[in-house]
Amino acid sequence: MKLTLTALTVAATMFASSASAFDPDDLQKLKDTNACRPECNLTEADLRGADLREADLSGRADLRGADLREADLSGAELFYADLSGAKLIGAILSRAILSSANLSGADLRRVDLSLADLSGTILIGADLTGANLTGANLSSADLSGADLSGMILRGANLSSADLSGADLSGTILRGANLSGANLSRADLREADLSGASVTEADLGGANLTEANLTRTYLNGATLCNTTMSDRSVIYSGC
Repeated sequence: MKLTLTALTVAATMFASSASAFDPDDLQKLKDTNACRPECNLTEADLRGADLREADLSGRADLRGADLREADLSGAELFYADLSGAKLIGAILSRAILSSANLSGADLRRVDLSLADLSGTILIGADLTGANLTGANLSSADLSGADLSGMILRGANLSSADLSGADLSGTILRGANLSGANLSRADLREADLSGASVTEADLGGANLTEANLTRTYLNGATLCNTTMSDRSVIYSGC
């Protein structure tokens, strides 16, 4: 059952101390209006299970280290928000607007990010294990070194995204747009790239062993030292 923000406000006020970084007035504002902007200070706030559907937290909201486990943020506006180190396990962020947000080091395990706008988002070091990114917009997002193994990225827009060194093994990327993406040194073993567009992508050093590349478009892709699905190594783009 979702918790109300009234209960959350009371609890947060009772346990707030000088060490707490969030602003109780900002938390109350969010409770009263389902909005807090600009530059709302909710650093390390306890928002577990909160009903924040369609909430307006745009304008550089500070949610660093906030506890948003199981919270419902579907359709919320969080562009330019700082969610670095936030706990979002099991949260619902479908259709949320997170463009240019900072999610570095955030715990996004089992988060529903389907159809979310994550364009330009920083996701360095974020844990996305079991997350659903079906149809999400990740264009120009920084996912360098991210663990995306076994994830569902069907139809996702990853154009110009930085996926260098990312673990995409076993990931479902059917129909995904990877045009212009940086996939250098990425691990794509057993990934499903059927119907995906990898035009002009950099696949230098990527591992595509046993990946499904049916109907995948690799026009203009850099394939220097790339291990293909049949285990052959391509040096054409070196």
